Amino acid sequence: MRSGAAPKGAPTGLPDKPIDARPESVVRNPGTLDFDKLFAARLHAARVRPYLATALFALHPVEAPEVMTMAVDRHWRCYVSPAFVARTPVEQLAGVWVHEVSHLLRDHHGRSDRFAREHGLTGRGERLRMNIAADCEINDDVYGDGLVRPKGAVGPSSLGLRAGLLMEDYLREFRLGPNTRLLNWLDCGSGADGLERGWELGPGGSHALSEQERDAVRFRVAEGIRGRPGSVPEGWRRWAEEAFHPPQPWRELLGAALRAAVSGAGTGEDYTYGRPARRSVGVPRVVLPSLRRTPPRVCVIIDTSGSVSDAELGSALLEVAAISSAVGGGRDLVSVLPCDAAAHFVRTLCRGEGIALVGGGGTDLRAGFARALAARPRPDVIVVMTDGQTPWPDSRPPCRTVVGLFPRAGGRRSAVEDDPDYVPDRPPAWARVVEIGSGA
Repeated sequence: MRSGAAPKGAPTGLPDKPIDARPESVVRNPGTLDFDKLFAARLHAARVRPYLATALFALHPVEAPEVMTMAVDRHWRCYVSPAFVARTPVEQLAGVWVHEVSHLLRDHHGRSDRFAREHGLTGRGERLRMNIAADCEINDDVYGDGLVRPKGAVGPSSLGLRAGLLMEDYLREFRLGPNTRLLNWLDCGSGADGLERGWELGPGGSHALSEQERDAVRFRVAEGIRGRPGSVPEGWRRWAEEAFHPPQPWRELLGAALRAAVSGAGTGEDYTYGRPARRSVGVPRVVLPSLRRTPPRVCVIIDTSGSVSDAELGSALLEVAAISSAVGGGRDLVSVLPCDAAAHFVRTLCRGEGIALVGGGGTDLRAGFARALAARPRPDVIVVMTDGQTPWPDSRPPCRTVVGLFPRAGGRRSAVEDDPDYVPDRPPAWARVVEIGSGA
């Protein structure tokens, strides 16, 4: 969208000055900023998008004649052109408020920095491209339902791109050229592309939010979005889910290991006479059973010993919910067994937040394996969530096993282990091991 300040230096191959693509001419003598109108627009934005109210009111406005429209820095300041406010209706200003705060909530500055590092991108031209891609991510579904689309807002369709993608996806699908030439002047500030401007106040300036304050704002907004199912655009629902449960490389690996285990030969298979086998036709007067595949049963053993932190236990519960979804969501297909030095109970999963993870003593997950295998029906797959500081069964269990291993960086050992030279054994070779919290 067309918000922000004009670039001081145009990207290679683009004009040195903004061209006449703007719907209105710029007022060169702006005067003072009309804060009443600006705040009225913010109030309107909060009324039509109540789940964004916390973020909107956390954004501190700064009068900035150098800025062409509105722009944000990564420290949650909003730089506002008095001329732009004077000529823009309140309803459209509300849309710009939502647009600018969306850059910050979606961490476009951090994501732009990471993308630039990973792909070796430098220069203002690439940052302009990131700004355009970030605008496309926001503008494809943020407007409507009481929020007016500002004039000149750039969307995926205006560049011939698909809707519903992320900034990183759009960056892979377009380059600066004829379709983007009219967007040379676009500048939403460092909050959109990570590149600091000369007119920004920087981290030491006034009214900057600390990193903890920014995280608190994001959490409150995500919480509000999750509390309004069915009334929030898909882009925001996706963002809120990732704000609570950030995607991790190891989660994909754990999911792949689980899928491989539950789809392996013999998993969830049994014989039934309800449908005779096709080979029965070759054996007269004999009915042979057919092989029937049923949804696999999974038992999740969670290490609740004193060496496992509360954060790790919370992560284990998130994986339990993901496992339930992976096997079809049946309530009787996934059971949870908390275990420290003893196996406490086997509980059929209803919902993750209702599971009591009791324990806190030493560690011996062999008791958990024995308890899980004694259950009837016996599980097809055992998933173990542990820090690895435990003895392991001497022999391979009669079912597939996946181990999610919490890492112990820097040789950290259990506080309850008395031996200073204690080094936990690696899980046995018959288990598929995934390091939780790492990409390997």
